[in-house]
Amino acid sequence: MNILISNDDGVLAPGIQALAQALQPLGRIVIVAPETERSGYSSALTLDRPLRPVEIQPNIWAVNGTPADCVYLSMNGLFDFEFDLVVSGINNGANLGDDILYSGTVGAAFEGRLMKHPAIAVSLVGHHMAKEDYTLAAQWVYEFIQNGLPQLPERHILNINIPDVTQLKGALVTYQGLRSQAKPISSHVDPRGRQVYWIGLSGEAVAEPHKDESGLQSDFYAINHDYVSITPIQMDATNYQVLKQLDDALKNTVL
Repeated sequence: MNILISNDDGVLAPGIQALAQALQPLGRIVIVAPETERSGYSSALTLDRPLRPVEIQPNIWAVNGTPADCVYLSMNGLFDFEFDLVVSGINNGANLGDDILYSGTVGAAFEGRLMKHPAIAVSLVGHHMAKEDYTLAAQWVYEFIQNGLPQLPERHILNINIPDVTQLKGALVTYQGLRSQAKPISSHVDPRGRQVYWIGLSGEAVAEPHKDESGLQSDFYAINHDYVSITPIQMDATNYQVLKQLDDALKNTVL
């Protein structure tokens, strides 16, 4: 396999290095990632300036752009061969629930949504992760891919979150959970007397006392109970349950 690896933590982040090392037995591994951290960039593409990919080591490229830029370039002419799989990560921290709206890790994976295998976004959930923690998570990803990736419909990817625990209980297929409203912004005055703001922390997980209609649990549930969370997510954000109802409601309305 030709496997493209990207992330939003930067080309030299420990998570991407551990992932590349673990996946070596699967085929040709190429890293194309932002030259510095680009967390929170979602699927943003850089359109106002040229991009500059630089090969800093064999098969390791740094790009002055976003995670999605990196995958877009790689799949649209940067190389003279095609990739079979895109793996984004291993992210430093969770991408659970509403996080996927902002996540550069998920954004990079979505750029690989047209692969013949489902693209994968991988995050390690914990605090103060050490290099060894990423190595263990990367080994799990290697075994997951080696055992055969599941078939998904077109334009779907897998969002995988791995808890940073010494003993995993296994893996659960999960649905995307919910977060409560984000914490308030933090206001400060800089040394020149100007008002500045920091974005607040993510909201807490919304309590989910019951399983969903399929009998499955949320991604938050899996992580909180020491399971790997595997969530299929899609590009098509249309709410088909509401679609017909809305059409009927607006048929006689002049818009």
